[in-house]
Amino acid sequence: MKGNEALAEAAVRAGCRHYFGYPITPQNEIAAYMSKRLPKIGGVFIQAESEISAINMVYGCAAAGTRCMTSSSSPGISLKTEGISYLAGADLPCVIVNVQRGGPGLGSIQPSQADYWQATRALGHGDLRIPVLAPSTVQEMADMTGKAFDLADEYRAPVMILADGLLGQMMEPVSFPDIGNADEPRAKAVPKKWAAVGHGNSRGKNIINSLYLQPEKLEEKITERFKRYEEIKNKHAGAVSENCDGADIVIAAYGATARIARSAAETAREKGIKAGTFRPLTLYPFPEKELREACKTAKKVLVAEMSMGQMVDDVKLALECKLPVEFFGRTGGFIPGPGEILNKITEVT
Repeated sequence: MKGNEALAEAAVRAGCRHYFGYPITPQNEIAAYMSKRLPKIGGVFIQAESEISAINMVYGCAAAGTRCMTSSSSPGISLKTEGISYLAGADLPCVIVNVQRGGPGLGSIQPSQADYWQATRALGHGDLRIPVLAPSTVQEMADMTGKAFDLADEYRAPVMILADGLLGQMMEPVSFPDIGNADEPRAKAVPKKWAAVGHGNSRGKNIINSLYLQPEKLEEKITERFKRYEEIKNKHAGAVSENCDGADIVIAAYGATARIARSAAETAREKGIKAGTFRPLTLYPFPEKELREACKTAKKVLVAEMSMGQMVDDVKLALECKLPVEFFGRTGGFIPGPGEILNKITEVT
């Protein structure tokens, strides 16, 4: 399956029955798949009149306690950020997919990883963070979708899957062993005590709200929310390290770039360079402890990205600037080749 289609099918199997979106390349296959799939199983697909409308439809649907999703690509996510802030402020769970393209502005329709800062730092105004998952294969596009819905429900927060045009468009074998069958979702809809679904005078009113005019109440809500973020950090930060034991250099990369970095590291080892790779599975929370463990013997770290260098900041912070951190990137829609990364490895070692 294409990565976009695998993600969409995984969402259905995870219990998503409501999708709201607006077309933009290179994520259109998600919407197209949902438009065919959801009506057949009693779900709802709506192509909204804009990205702003789509994210506010998600707000309303999430307030009713149902699993819902939207997807877009870079400039479309920018339009959704106000709504994402409202979702976070109202403690509403949902899944947001960004299949990144080149930018800024309309940029290009080619793959990019230049939305890292936006995803991990600025997905809306105010004091908020949301979990950000980073797949690197079509299989992970599917697997992480189920995890995203589970995290969203557990912590009452929006969760983002940050992919890119390469992963969205490429085709690979994919299976759904742990995500339920085609028509029976893995996660049955569980009534949420906080949801605004009517109550027949059997309980007090549930009010979905992000407005707190009293500063004491707003500070209390934000402080409680950040305690949840800390729990997410402690329980769910994740990464994959390969050949880092005894490595002199560790190449850190995420998403599609991590696959290319892995090939470059393999060739580097064949040439006698002790190279390992580090791949974050979560971009927020960033797997700081895992990176420090991977770099125990490293003399240097090389960060590879499809951008001008954004994850490199989190790598430096995690290492407390105790190791030299080099950078190699391509931008504008160019995908770095293994040879280019290998040349950089050779240059800095």
